[in-house]
Amino acid sequence: MSYAILKTGGKQYKVSTGDQINVEKLDLKVGDKATFSEVLMVADGGKFSTGAPFLAGATVEGEVVGQIKDEKVLAFKYKRRKGYHRSVGHRRKLTTVKIQSIIGA
Repeated sequence: MSYAILKTGGKQYKVSTGDQINVEKLDLKVGDKATFSEVLMVADGGKFSTGAPFLAGATVEGEVVGQIKDEKVLAFKYKRRKGYHRSVGHRRKLTTVKIQSIIGA
């Protein structure tokens, strides 16, 4: 089984061909190709290639499937005996990418 570990949006993802991942929002439209060049490691069977920090010439290619919003995250502020209650929340914007190929170095 071949897989790769890539970095995008400040996070690292372990992906294989055919996987579908949600990453931080990319400025791409649905159907566009997404190319990730910050690949930390590629494993193909028993053969491992690692970079320091990135592998030169290694890329992971995928197709944008959709632009979605994540679950709502609530932050509730409260100060006892002061009558202070405040609720703030947000929803992260995510891009769903289907991995099509892993090109190792």
